[in-house]
Amino acid sequence: MPQQPNPASMRNFMIVWLGQLVSTIGSSMTSFAIEIWAWEITGKATTLTLVGFFSLLPSIIITPISGVIVDRFNRKLLMMVGDTVAVITTIIILLLYLTNHLQIWHFYLTGAIVGTFNQFQSLAYSSSVSLMIPKKHYTRASSLQFVSGYGSNIIAPALAGYLYTIIGFLGIWLIDIFTFTIAISSLLLVSIPQPPTTENEKLANIWRELGFGWRYINNQKSLLALLVVNLLFWLPHDIGNSLYSPMILSRTNNNTLVLGSLASAAGFGGVMGAIILSTWGGFRRKIKGVLLGMIGAGLSKVVFGLGRTPWVWIPAQFCSSFNFPLNGSSDTAIWLAKVPPNVQGRVFAARSLLLQIASAVGYLIAGPLADQVFTPALQSGGVLVGMFGGLLGTGTGAGISLLYVICAVWMLLVGLVGFSVRVLRDVETIVPDHDAEYS
Repeated sequence: MPQQPNPASMRNFMIVWLGQLVSTIGSSMTSFAIEIWAWEITGKATTLTLVGFFSLLPSIIITPISGVIVDRFNRKLLMMVGDTVAVITTIIILLLYLTNHLQIWHFYLTGAIVGTFNQFQSLAYSSSVSLMIPKKHYTRASSLQFVSGYGSNIIAPALAGYLYTIIGFLGIWLIDIFTFTIAISSLLLVSIPQPPTTENEKLANIWRELGFGWRYINNQKSLLALLVVNLLFWLPHDIGNSLYSPMILSRTNNNTLVLGSLASAAGFGGVMGAIILSTWGGFRRKIKGVLLGMIGAGLSKVVFGLGRTPWVWIPAQFCSSFNFPLNGSSDTAIWLAKVPPNVQGRVFAARSLLLQIASAVGYLIAGPLADQVFTPALQSGGVLVGMFGGLLGTGTGAGISLLYVICAVWMLLVGLVGFSVRVLRDVETIVPDHDAEYS
């Protein structure tokens, strides 16, 4: 019989969540500073997109084994290891900076290392939620993750943009290291339940079970459909997202204040959406939230890509981010309700693997598409100037904007078409909840 969540664990969940919130703020400050530094040095979108690509690549390789490990080993320990590795790599970058040896490729390497261990940490965390809290709070707990992510966007960019000119990389990295210690300390304060295991779940079977997560999803056609629609949505999203900073910086002559303001607008939109969702609890049919969130985000991003001033960008960014808690929390609630806790590590790892592959492909192709195809096409005299020049203008920012809009339209269409696919639309009735037999 599955282990039932302890009501007191809601307090434990909040302690862990608060620790991760503080850590996320520190990490977001560092990421923001890195983007500014890299763009000022190279002026190439590919440079920034490759940081994301190399962060994803090793975790893609490790993901199949990570699900088995998370289902077998202490999840609290795995989360602490992820934070510890992040601290160590940040210290290494800091030392390289202080000795004037820091180069762009160092971010590729450290991003790859941190990305690998983040895979274990995030998977251990997501697989623990259903054991820490009652099922009725799944959507609310998921929405709090968006409060954490988007909340950091309110504080981190503005703070980093201001501190970057005062304390530089050194100060920002020291802040990042301090926030990691808070995250680790929060984990030391709480007990995180382990899922029950059966006698036949031995370490000796670890290699045989690598494909378990994929087989589980493949046998549940509605869950497979849910995964596919997410892949089709997140691929264009990540192409556009990886070009976000280059697009704004090139449109504004490297105005970091505008970039920070947009990040704050994204934070306010995401937090507002998450708070409303946490209070409301979401649609009774969660798939409705998944697809409507996709439609709302896609439509908002179309407007954002077509804009050329902060007066258009800021409200469009707010609206875009407002939709992601609805989409993501609804999607997570479905997976938590349908997949038994003792196999969530392997199933979530299989799901994560495919989503990461889609993201990696997006990051890998986004830079070259922007720098070598769309930017030249919308330079003065380019082949697409006659068709799109009046709408988007010309220059580096115009070419990136056109690619961004194409991706946004793709996202919008995925959400609209999803409502017409019955095996996806009825996922919650086709696939029973994992605890239905015990109800």
